[in-house]
Amino acid sequence: MGFHYQVLLAAVALVSLVGLGQAGLREVHDVSQLTGQQANKAKFSTDVATDKYTPPEEMDPKFWYDLAYEEIAKRLELPQPNAKKAKNIIMFLGDGMSLSTVAAARILKGQRQGNTGEESSLSFETFPYTGLSRTYCSNAQVPDSACTATAYLCGVKTNIIEIGVSAAVTYNNCTQSQDPANRLTSIAEWAQNAGKSTGIVTTTTLTHASPSGAYAKTANRMWQCDTDVTSYGVDSSTCIDMATQLVTQTPGKNFDIMFGGGMGKFLPKTINDSHGKAGERSDGVNLLSKWQAQHTGGVLVTNRKQLLSVNVSAVSSIIGLFESSLMNFHLKADETYQPTLSELTEVAIKKLSQNDGGYFVFIEGGLIDYGNHYTQAGYALDEALEFEKAIGLARNLTDIEDTLIVVTSDHGHALSISGYPGRGTNILGLNQHDSDVNGVKYATLNYAVGPNQYLDENGERIDLTDQIGGDDFIFPSYITQSQGVHSGDDVGIFASGPQAHLFAGVMQQSTIPHLMAYAACIGDGPKVCDLS
Repeated sequence: MGFHYQVLLAAVALVSLVGLGQAGLREVHDVSQLTGQQANKAKFSTDVATDKYTPPEEMDPKFWYDLAYEEIAKRLELPQPNAKKAKNIIMFLGDGMSLSTVAAARILKGQRQGNTGEESSLSFETFPYTGLSRTYCSNAQVPDSACTATAYLCGVKTNIIEIGVSAAVTYNNCTQSQDPANRLTSIAEWAQNAGKSTGIVTTTTLTHASPSGAYAKTANRMWQCDTDVTSYGVDSSTCIDMATQLVTQTPGKNFDIMFGGGMGKFLPKTINDSHGKAGERSDGVNLLSKWQAQHTGGVLVTNRKQLLSVNVSAVSSIIGLFESSLMNFHLKADETYQPTLSELTEVAIKKLSQNDGGYFVFIEGGLIDYGNHYTQAGYALDEALEFEKAIGLARNLTDIEDTLIVVTSDHGHALSISGYPGRGTNILGLNQHDSDVNGVKYATLNYAVGPNQYLDENGERIDLTDQIGGDDFIFPSYITQSQGVHSGDDVGIFASGPQAHLFAGVMQQSTIPHLMAYAACIGDGPKVCDLS
């Protein structure tokens, strides 16, 4: 592959990011790639999406419930530091935040403070208990954010691309997703049933895969509005889109807080949203008007000033939609217009804390994943640092005696830190202490898969000294693809507060909500309250 073609690839990738403040981020999740449909069938049937193998026993939600209860029982056989109950649960999800992303972000944090960086710590790394989460899904060795959201919010592993339904449901199958036996409940619903306030916060869209795990039941994560459902050959009047589920069905309609992007999914094509873009719905329904009619004491906010002006004591609920589609990277956003994740977190906690019975809130740093998909580590690491600021704020705003905070990721990314660079080497730069066989220095951070290999006409690596360094630099990768891909390695879990000690060791990702429910005495499973 020639040098000029590599330059063209880089130019195309960068042009797509120009004007992010106006155009927003582009979607990176391609169904054909996630399902494997873009690959040819070869060797054995599990190579192709529609034939991906799902172990039959894993199609029954009870399999995962039983496994979670076994993991809880094993942890309870160990000495228990305390028997405290969690009044509140805050779950922080760093989308695509691999352990390599955590380490690189830690270094960048320290280097921004003028230190060598390696000795720094992120806010959640100071939490007293850590563990590892196994991220595979029922038919996927490497998962997406849909099947993982079902695991860590509903407590059941399912098939890739699916949310809130069991692995008995096949991709894009509306009929199977409607079967009550295949539909799951989330920890948000368990919390509501216990009288707690609930909310979702994300920097992606309210109908994106991760937050949707708290409320949606769908055979295709892309069914975000009725137009999307129809585009996949499904009757939108039969299979209810995720935006409609959020506004009209339990538990979504009962959320006290909903913060994120994606305003277009809630509005008809015939009107423009608050950000100047046309809505996306074909059914003519204005879901925001419907939400307002159902929440007469609720308020809609669409920018930072409106958010920070809300008197949380005077409103019953708040929906914030801060972009037509995805919110923008922190580094590219208009800071006077788009609120930070910390600001969203603070308003959410202040509102939810008004319930004397406690609350559950899901808070996602969703654009870590996008930075890694673009193989633009500068964006990914900055998003991780915004994420860790919000976590530190949440811990300071809450009481460690009654509020359990769990920090984790849905999946990793194929980002590596390598090459023996010396202490203090710019984590976003070249490794000054090693070179390849041709004497060319290489980046400390590299991706396994991505758009740019930076090769000359002879297939040899080029010197990146004059290119690397900017926040928007596209880092080198080994395998050529239009974007970076997820990885199948375990991700970290970091916990602080009541029953945090249970989040140590290696566990199935689907055990996480059951552990949180145990700590808060909600749901139908084992509870710490049963011991008293």
